[in-house]
Amino acid sequence: MPEPLKIAIAGGLGRMGRQMAEAVAADPRLQLVARFHRPGSVGEGLVERDAALALAEIVIDFTTPAASAELAKTCAARGGPALVIGSTGFDAAELEAIAEAAKSIVIVRSGSYSLGLNLLTGLVEQAARALGPDADLEILEAHHRFKVDAPSGTALMLGEAAARGRGVRLDDVAKRARDGLTGPRPSSEIGFAVLRGGSIVGEHSVSFLTEGETLTLSHAAGDRSMFARGAIAAALWVARQPPGEYDMRDVLGFTAS
Repeated sequence: MPEPLKIAIAGGLGRMGRQMAEAVAADPRLQLVARFHRPGSVGEGLVERDAALALAEIVIDFTTPAASAELAKTCAARGGPALVIGSTGFDAAELEAIAEAAKSIVIVRSGSYSLGLNLLTGLVEQAARALGPDADLEILEAHHRFKVDAPSGTALMLGEAAARGRGVRLDDVAKRARDGLTGPRPSSEIGFAVLRGGSIVGEHSVSFLTEGETLTLSHAAGDRSMFARGAIAAALWVARQPPGEYDMRDVLGFTAS
């Protein structure tokens, strides 16, 4: 049996960081070598970031966009470790920093590590291609009250899939909010609606609406363990790859080699 992959967890005090640490520790293919949080965080088995990076082959990072972009730059400057990034809500500069880091190290970045949601993404792209702009396209997402970004990274991932299916850029057709006298809905628009409240783990639906019928593709998350399973699958996959930026479609073999 090969040696276990050495894994460090960023955001070790967060809800997802704690769950990831438990999942890694329970998997015989992996070895949890360190957990770290923001600078100055101590206790509960945490180490400083640089010490964690020196021990790890792969870092699993579900923190914040700014922290993930900075971590990517740091890992690239060191020549490793590889990264599995699950943070969402990146701005253009942060995405550029990650893309630059991926020239030197292996990075998997995804808006969702759920197998079901990544399958949904493929179905949305196919439906958008088949139905074309004649179908009004709306994406609805719902999350718990503590989520800080909107639309969710997964909703944007679904929007990107729909835009690919239609052969357009999402930024050119996205409508992220409606308020007041908005006028008729343009046929090319990809709309987003957001719900926040309670303890909803994550619910996403994509509706294609035409005269006389509606097609809705949807996914609901029961608990966060699915994200941990997906991140572990990404970590096992990323260990065998050359430098570059990948996503879960690559991990699951949905993209052409």
